[in-house]
Amino acid sequence: MKKIILGAITLTTIFGLASFMVQVPAQANGGGGRKIVVFDTALNDAAKDELIARAGGAKLKNLDLIGAKAVWVPDRAAAAKLATSPGVVRVDDDVVVEALRKTVTPQPAETLPWGIDRVDAELVWPGNTADQIKVGIIDTGISNTHPDLLANVKGGVNTINPLKNWNDDNGHGSHVAGIVAGLDNEIGVIGVGPTIDLYAIKVLNRNGSGWISDVIEGIQWAIANNMQVVNMSLGTASDIQSLHDAVTAAKTAGIVVVAAAGNSGSSTDGSSTVIYPAAYPETIAISATDRNNVIASWSSRGPEVDLAAPGVSIYSTYKGTGYTTLSGTSMAAPHVTGSVALVLNTPVGSYDANANSVWDPDEVQVKLQATATELGIAGLDNLYGWGLVNAFAATKTDLPTPLFIAVRFWFGCFPTSFRELFTGKDYA
Repeated sequence: MKKIILGAITLTTIFGLASFMVQVPAQANGGGGRKIVVFDTALNDAAKDELIARAGGAKLKNLDLIGAKAVWVPDRAAAAKLATSPGVVRVDDDVVVEALRKTVTPQPAETLPWGIDRVDAELVWPGNTADQIKVGIIDTGISNTHPDLLANVKGGVNTINPLKNWNDDNGHGSHVAGIVAGLDNEIGVIGVGPTIDLYAIKVLNRNGSGWISDVIEGIQWAIANNMQVVNMSLGTASDIQSLHDAVTAAKTAGIVVVAAAGNSGSSTDGSSTVIYPAAYPETIAISATDRNNVIASWSSRGPEVDLAAPGVSIYSTYKGTGYTTLSGTSMAAPHVTGSVALVLNTPVGSYDANANSVWDPDEVQVKLQATATELGIAGLDNLYGWGLVNAFAATKTDLPTPLFIAVRFWFGCFPTSFRELFTGKDYA
């Protein structure tokens, strides 16, 4: 399901005001290089390794979450041999996407960044700071020395190089982390949930890019370590099934997946510019707004957008002990991620469609959408989704059971998209 309605590639960080540029090496056309090989579940590990070896390839890492391995193959013939081998379900390319970053003029440090104020997070804090809610930042890592982050960072992983730690050598992940959970310690900035437990899932290198197989391994780690929310401020224009499978597995495991919609602006023909993984129905896709609650000119848009959040000139923590101002849907997504954590720290109440007293990803998304501040045209639209996320409204517990909860019971589950009910079109 993508929309809940009211009444291997490398991924790169989505930051800066410019669109991303796709660099596709020869392997994307079926040549040699890095591949993600998905195997039949009947094959054991030894048999899989033997198939790789017979094709002249070399295993790079296991991707058990999706029954696959990241491999290197020397040429097109080896890739073709693997793809046609009995027991191989699919061979996906593991190629690179690069983002372009535009410098934004720094602004003075402020106790309460404008984006945090705009989503009314500070109104929640007297009784709820999302204490001990586990949030994975799938990104470039998180600074392991920053005084505004360190106390909240509880661990992490480096899927690029397991021999190294998860420290952020780029800055993007630390910026995202500060928006989610900057400490309330009288210095620097404050995040949406000042006592959230952060986990650094480093899948991108110092240049802000990384193989999609590393991202899948990061999602695998998030599931194994019981993350409740993951933030994915990264993306690619290519729809790779292996990535979709991993995101689906995360949601199935009960993880709320929040993803940045992209910085591609609008298309000339009006088609969607939302990138992956945000375009997958299992994510909550976020567009970016400015101080005037207007969508940023460079923010991606399309029917996949679920919510909007502040993403222009956002001041937050950075690598080392620094602070900086950045713009992008990368900055918008963590405002929603922090809001999700705050919601998870409240009773499910009338939103408990499963009647199990535990939030599931669909229920969280329903509440965020039901309580969002309306922007643009009434109801769902391609720019703002259901509107601007509002953490304070989303954490109130005395709301009546909404119509779409009843619809879920009528249908037995949420429709893939309520737009499908009204238009007959499949947006999944």
